[in-house]
Amino acid sequence: MLSHPTITYKKGPILSRFLVSPGANIHIITSSTFIYSAVRQLSYTKVLSQFLTVFVMENGTNGTNGVGTGRSAEITVFSGGSAANSIVDVFNKLIERRRCRLNYVIPISDNGGSSSELIRVLGGPSVGDIRSRLVRLIPENNAEMTALKALFEHRLDQNTDAARTAWLDIVEGSHLKWTYISSPKMELIRSVLNTVNLEIVKRNRESSRYNFSEASVGNMFLAGARIFSGSFESAIYLLSMICSIPPDINVLPAINSNFTHHISAVLDDGTYIAGQVAISHPSSPTALPDDAAPVTDAPSTTISAGNGATSSSSNFLSIEEAEDANLPGSLSVLRRPNIAFSKDDEEDLPTRIKQIQYINPYGHEIRPAANTKVVEAIKSSTAVIYSIGSLYTSIIPSLILRGVGKAIEETPTLRHKILILNSKLDRETGGKRDPMSAKDFVDAIASAVASTTGQEINKYNMKKYVTHLVYLEGEGTPFVDVAMLQGLGIACINVQGRLVEEKRKMELRYDEEALGRVLEGILSSRGLLMQGCSNWQN
Repeated sequence: MLSHPTITYKKGPILSRFLVSPGANIHIITSSTFIYSAVRQLSYTKVLSQFLTVFVMENGTNGTNGVGTGRSAEITVFSGGSAANSIVDVFNKLIERRRCRLNYVIPISDNGGSSSELIRVLGGPSVGDIRSRLVRLIPENNAEMTALKALFEHRLDQNTDAARTAWLDIVEGSHLKWTYISSPKMELIRSVLNTVNLEIVKRNRESSRYNFSEASVGNMFLAGARIFSGSFESAIYLLSMICSIPPDINVLPAINSNFTHHISAVLDDGTYIAGQVAISHPSSPTALPDDAAPVTDAPSTTISAGNGATSSSSNFLSIEEAEDANLPGSLSVLRRPNIAFSKDDEEDLPTRIKQIQYINPYGHEIRPAANTKVVEAIKSSTAVIYSIGSLYTSIIPSLILRGVGKAIEETPTLRHKILILNSKLDRETGGKRDPMSAKDFVDAIASAVASTTGQEINKYNMKKYVTHLVYLEGEGTPFVDVAMLQGLGIACINVQGRLVEEKRKMELRYDEEALGRVLEGILSSRGLLMQGCSNWQN
């Protein structure tokens, strides 16, 4: 008998689909080790080749950020920006333990903050939530990474003149934020910032000047990189590369576009509200039906500056002479800057939100398709997680895009669809007037996912969209009727919370360790492989 080398593999489960020709002699020693000892009528090379092919198909390979890394198991998280940042470490540890890839799907429809000024003057997608997640993912493992994180999350002064002076210091390379950043990276970043600065200078007009107040340097970088490359994806890639964001994590815009996208809410009483800021923060109805009065007659919106002062913008940019990035005749509420606003003491909406839809600049409904990479990510996933965040302006805008619903409904390996319930209610979810329950959250998610596929939502197919509900118990949390939800086939898991001080108030938050254990338990509930996302053991 011929003598052949021994193959020993000590990580991961034994490959159940490892096939060899008759006569091959394979001995299984343990559940994680196999040894090829002798071969009859089949060459060693063919056996090894067959093993490697199956191994790569089932377990994947280490790769770089993007498509084509070979990993077959992924987890996709639908989230917004700031809220979900508090549990990013939970997701990071989860994929480290499971050796999976992680995809964050984030909408580009936010028209508030410094993104609103970039949209008004330069056009393009909202970059704020994407920037927020990318910066949160920067590993602070040395002085340069810490400095890069501080630079990209830095906001300029609230005072317009002071902000403009600081911006020029950054662009010119004399600002203290450049300390500890190496010369090659500094010059690369500066070249991008100079690109966006040049565009701002070119577009300055008496009727439309860029306001640097509270501008985010990270937002400016993404806008400049998109303009320079002509690709939003390339801008995200460049920031990820510069900041050494882990290669097994993808941050995907829900829509891959160089254009601005807005959303509107339809309330139960038939009221339309245009723009994310108007939906999330106190605002008069602003979207107009087809037979409504001209845009210049639209009601004004009062925006809080966060310091007790308010500014009325009923006449802002209502004249056609204003030279900005908006199409003539666009809804005035979509053209206004929303740099300063406050979420404190939110007014309840008159009725609940019935539907979220995308609109064109004139207020008419459109139905855009999802980023193709988002659809591919869902199809490659074994679990989707609807994360904490604003339900109707952070989560649902990604779910109502064409292609997302079909992928969630029809992907056979997608067996875990986990909703992490918010720890409190807000203006979007009924507030104090008509608070939404956990069942209402589930209904909203299911209806959004099914909205592009024509599926009827009923008690028999609810678990097709949500299989697990993770929730907190405490003052101000949404009511959870466990018996009702379990009757729909949805498993309910209560997680330990912790109180943290936020804006001089104690707020209930998820305990990260407890949440991580619960998610790990859910994903491991169907066996060792968890439908392709391996439970690796040393």
